[in-house]
Amino acid sequence: MTAGQADAQSDQPPGTHRMWPLYAAGFTTAFGAHAVAANLGGSSSDAVTSLLGLGVLLALYDGAEVVLKPVFGTIADRIGARRMLLFGLCGFAIASGLYVLVDRTGWLWAARVGQGAAASAFSPAASALVARLNPAARHGRAFGSYGFFKSLGYTAGPLLGGVLVWLGGLRLLFATMTGLAAAVALWALLVVPAVPPLPRTRQTVLGLVRRLRAPGFLRPTAALAAATAALSVGVGFLPVTGASDGLGTVATGAAVSLLAATAAVVQPLIGRALDAGTVTTRTGIAIGLLLAAAGFVCTALSGVVVLLGAAALIGVGTGMITPLGFAALTASAPPERLGQTMGAAEVGRELGDAGGPLLVGSVATVAVLETGYLALAVLLLLGLLILPTTRS
Repeated sequence: MTAGQADAQSDQPPGTHRMWPLYAAGFTTAFGAHAVAANLGGSSSDAVTSLLGLGVLLALYDGAEVVLKPVFGTIADRIGARRMLLFGLCGFAIASGLYVLVDRTGWLWAARVGQGAAASAFSPAASALVARLNPAARHGRAFGSYGFFKSLGYTAGPLLGGVLVWLGGLRLLFATMTGLAAAVALWALLVVPAVPPLPRTRQTVLGLVRRLRAPGFLRPTAALAAATAALSVGVGFLPVTGASDGLGTVATGAAVSLLAATAAVVQPLIGRALDAGTVTTRTGIAIGLLLAAAGFVCTALSGVVVLLGAAALIGVGTGMITPLGFAALTASAPPERLGQTMGAAEVGRELGDAGGPLLVGSVATVAVLETGYLALAVLLLLGLLILPTTRS
């Protein structure tokens, strides 16, 4: 029995030091996504010469993730999640280093595609390892901590990325990501134990479709997509609401920061509550959907206090849903196909990330922004209908 198998089968928690490289990998993919995206438009690079070019460049990272995450997740089940984790982190470092070595437009586009493809490899592998290296009784806390560090990456990315671009341009930002990914890869190589692939039965395409259509996969994935949609809309549109109410950039920035901070802090707390048995996945996800919907309903009112309250409600709601959704996925997925399950679920999150702002923006175009918020709130409340009728 390997060290990884012993940890997974023991009632005792694994060494904390074994989890830190996985948390760092979660931070890396989130930081890589937002640090560049938030600073491309304001950079002096000749790669961004039009809004259309900016839009395509922003879409490359997420587009690669949507296409490749299920593929790399399936491969991780074959060769081992640790190997895929190391492969993806090394690939991220190499892709980032391309633009550092050659500061040209084409290389920036190639580097961004490479970053997205590499993140598609190590992100599902990291999630699968979080599950494999922790007993079921600790999955809530483990995924809560993993989500916390991913949220830190999303929050710190725009700010730290902006500072790096201000100091040395995009090349310094990409050099930092090269060093970060390489350091995490070395850390994981030294600390994360080898977890061999589990024996698998042959799976047909029809069998895969049936499994991905099963309620045990669709319900938590839909909840994760709803949470990501709410978070994306909150970060993108709450500043617009604040500005229309006459609030300054300090107040609107504080609202976005509060949303991100509450989402980060709540995740490990709700994870511990799940492990302690004080909340179930069904109840916790339902409360999270209600809180997020209430936050968007509050935006119909005006004022800085209301804006901050709405941001806090959305942050708490999305923070509750995320670790509970991943814990539910882990509980229902075949252990030998965790990578494939996590990769497919991440596609649902990416679709929510894109679909939420698209929904609100489309409704706001024909009505007003508050109507778009209400449309999303209704969609979140409809999510209550997909929850199981029995406790998880």
